Amino acid sequence: MRSIGNLPNEQQARLFGDYLLAQGIQNQVEADTDHSWLVWVADDDHLPQAREFLERFRGDPASPEFAHKAAEAEQVRSEEKESEAAWRRKVRGRRSVFPGSSAFGAGPLTFTLVCACGVVAALSKLGDNTDAIRGLFISYLMPAGGWFVEVRAGEVWRLFTPMLIHFGVAHLLFNLLWLFRLGSMIESFGGAGRFALLTLGIAGLSNVAQYLYAGPGFGGMSGVNYGLFGYIWMRGRYDPASGLYLTPQDKMLMLVWFVICFTGAVGPIANTAHAAGLIVGAVWGRVSAYLALRNPK
Repeated sequence: MRSIGNLPNEQQARLFGDYLLAQGIQNQVEADTDHSWLVWVADDDHLPQAREFLERFRGDPASPEFAHKAAEAEQVRSEEKESEAAWRRKVRGRRSVFPGSSAFGAGPLTFTLVCACGVVAALSKLGDNTDAIRGLFISYLMPAGGWFVEVRAGEVWRLFTPMLIHFGVAHLLFNLLWLFRLGSMIESFGGAGRFALLTLGIAGLSNVAQYLYAGPGFGGMSGVNYGLFGYIWMRGRYDPASGLYLTPQDKMLMLVWFVICFTGAVGPIANTAHAAGLIVGAVWGRVSAYLALRNPK
């Protein structure tokens, strides 16, 4: 949460805070040591717009524009309370089955995917025995034998199952931690159906992109994780009422790691899957936010 500036008194600060909330910008106002009032904005992505609004407000705080828009804030708060109540009911139900597993409650699909990755890692001895899991690779033949040989023969699951394959302890743990965090959030707020559709769509497209660029022999959940990351980022940014939210630290970690992987400093990485997953997830999140705002329930 970042401060965007001060206002001279509580009345103006409360009015401006309500105006921001009605614009979809989460904020807080609090008294400062010099008896003025600080305005804080929750999401760094909203800082430029919030600062622009603040300058306009300082120019004419009595403008009807601010009073009229601020009047909508109470409705926004009411909707947020209803959404939070529904979320808490959902989380309590899931935690009764998977207690204490996440801030959002571990949904059954997230839990199943984590377990599936663990089982595949055990069968393959963390990638050392690929013969044991050869049916999970997108292809076990080089493109010289023709593209998508096994898929065209009916083994369609190969488009998705590379996400279950991991090579080494660090690869497995890093991907499962992010899957747990991102997957739990989407499944809690959007349900298992939406999470399943996102996972399969992102996995299929990112795996195909990696295969076409670099051939078979890759694996990992990171393409899906970057897709889920992109989806949450865009959906939360353009539709704050969705409940999806990434901290600045989340964004920094994922984007810095994205760049590090492209440098080659950490060895061979399925970078094309990362990039394709991120693009697919971000576009999906932006479009779904647009549709949600255009057709509110």
